[in-house]
Amino acid sequence: MKTWRIDTPSQALVLASDGGIPAAVYWGPALPECDLNAIAAQAEVDVTGGMIDRLPPISLCPVEGDSLHMQPGLVAYRDGQALHPQFKLIDGNGQHFTVRDDALGLTLSFAFDAIGDVIEAQTVIKADDPITLHHLSAPVLPGPQSGDIRHFSGRWIGEFQAERSPWGPGVFKREARSGRSGHEHPPLALFCETGCTNTQGTAFGMHYGWPGGHAMSAEELPDGRRQIQWGHTTGSHGTGLQFETGRLVLSVSTTGLNGCATAFQRHIRDDVVTWPKPDTPRPVHYNCWEAIYFDHDLDTLKDIAKRAADLGAERFVLDDGWFGKRDDDTSSLGDWDIDPRKWPDGLTPIIEHVQRLGMTFGLWFEPEMVNLDSDLARAHPEWILGRVDQIEGRQQSVLDMANPDVRDHLFGKISAVLGSHDIDYVKWDHNRLLPTPDATQAHGTLELMARLRAAHPLVEIESCASGGGRIDTGILRQTQRVWLSDSNDALERLRIQHEVALLLPSVVTGSHVGPRKCHTSGRVMDIRFRAWVAAQRHLGFEMDPRELTEDEAEILRDVTSWWKDNRDWMCRADILRLDSNDDAVIAEQQLAEDGSRFVVFAGKATSGTQILPRPLRLTGLTSDATYRICLRNRGEAPGLSRAKPALKQGPVELSGEFLMRHGLTLPWSFPETMWVLEGELL
Repeated sequence: MKTWRIDTPSQALVLASDGGIPAAVYWGPALPECDLNAIAAQAEVDVTGGMIDRLPPISLCPVEGDSLHMQPGLVAYRDGQALHPQFKLIDGNGQHFTVRDDALGLTLSFAFDAIGDVIEAQTVIKADDPITLHHLSAPVLPGPQSGDIRHFSGRWIGEFQAERSPWGPGVFKREARSGRSGHEHPPLALFCETGCTNTQGTAFGMHYGWPGGHAMSAEELPDGRRQIQWGHTTGSHGTGLQFETGRLVLSVSTTGLNGCATAFQRHIRDDVVTWPKPDTPRPVHYNCWEAIYFDHDLDTLKDIAKRAADLGAERFVLDDGWFGKRDDDTSSLGDWDIDPRKWPDGLTPIIEHVQRLGMTFGLWFEPEMVNLDSDLARAHPEWILGRVDQIEGRQQSVLDMANPDVRDHLFGKISAVLGSHDIDYVKWDHNRLLPTPDATQAHGTLELMARLRAAHPLVEIESCASGGGRIDTGILRQTQRVWLSDSNDALERLRIQHEVALLLPSVVTGSHVGPRKCHTSGRVMDIRFRAWVAAQRHLGFEMDPRELTEDEAEILRDVTSWWKDNRDWMCRADILRLDSNDDAVIAEQQLAEDGSRFVVFAGKATSGTQILPRPLRLTGLTSDATYRICLRNRGEAPGLSRAKPALKQGPVELSGEFLMRHGLTLPWSFPETMWVLEGELL
């Protein structure tokens, strides 16, 4: 028996092989130095009546023919015949493993890379002769023996809705088949032992870094063992000689969900994203979409830009409507030439204007899409993905990004615009579901993004897919920001931001102050709540600034100024979700990298069931240290908050132990309001 171990500060993975595909015999919290053979021996289980004579281990890629009677990790065909390989280990060094079936001409490789506090795992298959691949799993790992599965559902303007599912006999499966990471089933799940909360207990985090759709299955066998598989959307691979899974990102925590969350956040911020201007502070955005939609007028936009700059904006983004004959969403996608009707002198006049105001300029594209009413579709109908009679989405079709001619055309058009204008930011949208899952579509998109970034290395790209439909570490290897949701409803954003903090750091998470009346929900919300919710992440504005009263504008300036003063440390802070004993309160604590300061955002989503707020416990502090805490916006207390709790009077000084065991007593507040508390280590 050969054994290996892979370690990060918080987790350990022990692998063993008796000559075949290695198996994970332990995945869990960090282990001391120990006898790995003794651990491997614990994977040998008993047999009893009604079973086969020996249970083989659940390998990194279970294959049919091994008498496992479970979901296989490899389903492949050649010449219409199912393949049942018998792999033998030919190489293994503790990080990379290779197995081979000479008779079938198949080589399977597994890679494990410990990066910071996560492990990235990937499977690759190579064939001597072409195979048709139906399913290939990233390295298969065991599931915990107690607790439940935390995962997410969602929809347009309602992303990252938390779900909890129990383990049970059989297979729990989740699959995103829309051709994107997916609103419906984003590629993130946490497998929690009994008693796990945000701040305590054991959790196993898994994220599949692939922007083309995924399948996840969690299976409990009749013998009680559990396995977890992740891979591309079933049937999306096609036929070829080599295939690879996305990178499966693994984290383990004994400090609740937050331990997995901070490992993911730091990994994305420090190891996944490459920053065009790493020493430049994250700029405050202004996006003009919800102010003008398709109605572009230079003088109007100049006025809006001036008002946005006065509020504190540092980047002006011109959204949809600048190209082709784009007066609504029925035409011109694919025609990436500046519309001379709207912009007779090109985009230079608006770019120069916003630069004189001290802002940089960004531009919207939707490169993967095409309207049938476009010059491109008329010239190249063969470039459209899917059947001729397919149902369109948002009056648009999808370009075949696997076709190099399509990519060459798009590169030429987009690069010409970027190369002839001073543009430092691209909002890259993806508003249409694919007609059929196709992994080559995602590969083509990533290749185009990489090519554009090489040609324009100082341009930042935001991933937008009808909002949060394409959020994963695969797309973030080529982008630097995600548009979390098309909803600028602050109440909905409060919830979405709270949930996605299990994966994303604030530095990549775009959040904008929307209009007084939200365009997607119809809610009317106070500017204070809208501003503070946006200030939890990468701050921006997306409304018509002409609607603001002087009082509203002054409040927005104040919050924006606060965010600028704090953005450098907040962009590197850990986002820690707090366990609120009040169901009405959604709260988080952003803790500085060195632990010297923090900010708590406590949003009240609804009226509480009790009269007064319950104490809010903090987390991640030094028990015997003292912290000074002030209520940043105590002047926002309503008239019905009539008494004088300490935080309303001024700063308080309390021990870390008290703050984590008892918590802070907040003043009473109305629903749809936010308390902001600043803390510093004394």
